[in-house]
Amino acid sequence: MLNVILPGLAIGALYAATGIAYNIMFSTSKVLSISTGHLCMLGGIFGAFFIGQLGLPIVVGLTGAVLVGMAFGYLTEIVAIRRVLARSDEHLWLLSTLGLATILQQAIGLWWGTEPRPFPRVVPQDFSSGLWDQKYWLPIAALLVVAVGMELFVRKTMLGKIFVAVSEDAFAARARGIATDRIRALSYALAGAVGAFAGFAAGQLTYAYFAVGLILTLNGFIALAVGGLGSTIGAVIGGLALGLLTSAATALVGGQYVNTVAIGLLMLVLLMKPEGIFGASKARPV
Repeated sequence: MLNVILPGLAIGALYAATGIAYNIMFSTSKVLSISTGHLCMLGGIFGAFFIGQLGLPIVVGLTGAVLVGMAFGYLTEIVAIRRVLARSDEHLWLLSTLGLATILQQAIGLWWGTEPRPFPRVVPQDFSSGLWDQKYWLPIAALLVVAVGMELFVRKTMLGKIFVAVSEDAFAARARGIATDRIRALSYALAGAVGAFAGFAAGQLTYAYFAVGLILTLNGFIALAVGGLGSTIGAVIGGLALGLLTSAATALVGGQYVNTVAIGLLMLVLLMKPEGIFGASKARPV
């Protein structure tokens, strides 16, 4: 049983962290960026590059990976979001973020290679540790840090309260003198840091692989939709539930049915509660 539960919680923690990154960006822009999972991919690949190839200390490698994620998050807002939102309210950001994600993935594939590479050990530990190996508990610990950190950020800091204000009514926030474009860019940089941090922590589980970003984009969105858009606890519950279900499906019927289980979970929840488990239902104007 533990052979199913612990790996499921570990990969579910990565899905949940991706969902939280979605939430951070959506809160200030009302955009669901297709490049969200690629933030985690950057954390894994640049973590492996800084530590494994350059031989930098763990802390330096983690810091470098997070900074790369922040830079790409910020670039996403500048290149793929700001100009689109300034010219149209239509969902053209689907194309712009998809295009940016595709360019990034292909560029990383050309530079890093298309084969998965092992991620260096972060904590000294014997490889015979089994289910207590760090590749399982590091993603779970990272999710705990991210979830608690985001709640404290929103509730206890002035910048977090500004994020909430922009999320609730960007027009009113702008009228009160808040530079909403700058806040939106900061939120994308913060999402990049969260995604890269989670990808670094899960690097030993997913390997440093250029194509993992698209998988995490899909599963992170499913986790968010199941848990409820805008809810951190919803993203956590949705991600962990998805991880457990896909792990159980892999053990029972084989890995080829994992995507079927994920999409099935999404459809089931959306049919029963379209706003997600913890999402707030919106009144329809009449």
